[in-house]
Amino acid sequence: MGLLKLPAGQDAFLALRYPNYRNLAIARLLLLTLFQMQTVTVGWELYERTRDPLILGGVGLVQILPIMTVTFFAGHFADQAHRKSIILACGGLMTLCSLGLTFISIGQGSIGLIYVCLFLIGLARGFHKPATDALLWQYIPTSAYTNAATWNSLVFQSASVTGPALGGLLIAALGGATPVYGIVTVTSLIYLALIAQLPDRRVQTVKEPMSLRSLSAGFAFLRQHPIVLAAMSLDLFAVLLGGAVTLLPVYARDVLHVGAAELGWMRAAPAMGALLMGSLLVNLPPIRPAGKALLAAVAGFGIVTIIFGYSRSLWLSLLMLFLSGALDNISVVIRHTLAQLWTPDHLRGRVSAINSVFISMSNELGGFESGVVAAMFGAVASVVSGGIGTILVAAIVALVCPPIRNLKELHQPRD
Repeated sequence: MGLLKLPAGQDAFLALRYPNYRNLAIARLLLLTLFQMQTVTVGWELYERTRDPLILGGVGLVQILPIMTVTFFAGHFADQAHRKSIILACGGLMTLCSLGLTFISIGQGSIGLIYVCLFLIGLARGFHKPATDALLWQYIPTSAYTNAATWNSLVFQSASVTGPALGGLLIAALGGATPVYGIVTVTSLIYLALIAQLPDRRVQTVKEPMSLRSLSAGFAFLRQHPIVLAAMSLDLFAVLLGGAVTLLPVYARDVLHVGAAELGWMRAAPAMGALLMGSLLVNLPPIRPAGKALLAAVAGFGIVTIIFGYSRSLWLSLLMLFLSGALDNISVVIRHTLAQLWTPDHLRGRVSAINSVFISMSNELGGFESGVVAAMFGAVASVVSGGIGTILVAAIVALVCPPIRNLKELHQPRD
């Protein structure tokens, strides 16, 4: 990855100079790559077997339901229990589910069994992400938080580039989805070994008994900090309405008339854009003015989504997907930096759990919404209307939430 010349005194690799953060980032890169490979494989197999966009939408719904159900408990456990133990247990469950998908694919098992595995993966993710997010920030000082937020995004986007591309290429090369599930299962064991070597560094040692107050502490914090809540909500509704990723198998087969390898590149294109944007942001000073940049990025995301919806050219579609990822990465970095800089450590698990639900709702529930609209009105109508909705969301938030519009710095102002 090429790097720009740094401003004086800025270290693009600041967060990565802390070994535990770096090792956990590598482990996350592996897991996220495997998850993306598996996601594109599930989408390809289901659409190949059913030709039903509503079935693709169900993939998102069946994963978001358990995440939403366990949010309160997941955040509490991440703040009170051993975070590394939670990560290992959840990683083990996801590995078993990948093994289950392998056997279901071999035997051409029912769609219902695939949904069961995806439900359990969603359950594991519901506990896994808050614990991982909270543990990450314990390995670095606050001075490295903005840099770490950018690297976290780069890790995610790098996996989102390589995972779908590898998944699509392997499906094409190996003649189906089954071998890919097997590769994911075996490689997941390496992730578990990497996590096992990490320390579970506890900063917060005060035990808080489980109660309605403790479970809802994350929401109480967000009510007291409307800028953080508004940033999360903006990203939630923008991606909920504007995401076209779920319908890419439909676009690949029925609109652009391409195969599995091209589908893999289409899935990778947004992450490639985000990866390039991340490589720029990690070398530049913090985004200013943050609020206007966030709103502009979300509105731009809606515009390129509309163009993608109408495109009949593979290259134009790839370009629009690339730009959507670049613009989305700006909002990701702003949102994650705000959440971590403004949240005390003893609440990070619970606030991260809420953020995890917001992300999952925007992705998985957004995928279900896209599938339903596509089943009723067609894929093009679903994507274009979603892009229009995203632009409207940005305009409404800018109008009704002046603190976001006027936000200059990401650091919380001191009293």
